[in-house]
Amino acid sequence: MKRFFARNAPAYVFLLPWLVGFFLLALGPILASLYFSFTRYDMVSDPRWIGLGNYEYMFTRDRRFWKALDVTFTYVVLAVPARLIVALGVAMLLDHGLRTIGLYRAIFYLPSLLGASIAIAILWRQLFAEDGVVNQVLALVGIQGAAWITDPDTSLYTLVILAMWQFGSPMLIFLAGLGGIPRDLYEAAEIDGTPRWRQFTRITLPLLAPVIFFNLVLQTIEAFKTFSSAFIISNGTGAPADSLLFYTVYLFNEAFKFFRMGYASALAWVLLVIIAVFTAIAFFTSKYWVHYENERD
Repeated sequence: MKRFFARNAPAYVFLLPWLVGFFLLALGPILASLYFSFTRYDMVSDPRWIGLGNYEYMFTRDRRFWKALDVTFTYVVLAVPARLIVALGVAMLLDHGLRTIGLYRAIFYLPSLLGASIAIAILWRQLFAEDGVVNQVLALVGIQGAAWITDPDTSLYTLVILAMWQFGSPMLIFLAGLGGIPRDLYEAAEIDGTPRWRQFTRITLPLLAPVIFFNLVLQTIEAFKTFSSAFIISNGTGAPADSLLFYTVYLFNEAFKFFRMGYASALAWVLLVIIAVFTAIAFFTSKYWVHYENERD
């Protein structure tokens, strides 16, 4: 035990602020929400135990629950790959030893800092409004723009575009990963006359697989938790026609609009299980395509 603590003491010192915050501030509400998920609770009267009633209603009679899952899953499937592709593309463009690389990193990272803000969501709603800037630009070239935000067929795609615009965080991680790939591998490939696309598929992607996996897990979790932009753009209702009824928006409304806190707690725990399942699948499948330098056959 002494040897264990001597070896790991620095790590626990750095983890101490998070551990203190978790056990003093977060653990209590987490356990309370688990209890409330088995009750009928409106935050005014005392919670009344109903067992699995919330979960039974959720899976058998709540159509909006399934609609929220459908919208959220569609968003995750579209937004996560799109954001990672854009982030990797920009990272590869910047991975050429530019003198002003620090400036470019800051510029491209800025949307990730601002993207989740209320102001950007309001701006995005104005950009894609029927008389917004996007349609005004399209009108200059003779194209009749759609009502992007108010049309159920296109509203979700505006949020996917917003997610692509917020590529700064995964881009920086990709850029760090690209910096760790030995340059002599590319030089040897160029001497052999290997095309650039084959260098990308045979050198870059395999050696970048751990970074891709890390970004994939983080961005998937963040996509499931998307709230601010969907809430603001849909005016907090999931409109039009529930096309922007994200799971988190539905959960928020159940808790703080209709004061069904017990049911909202059940929704929160189901979301936790969904994220845990997707994360577990990612880790299970990673052994088939993610390889680390210190691995030995």
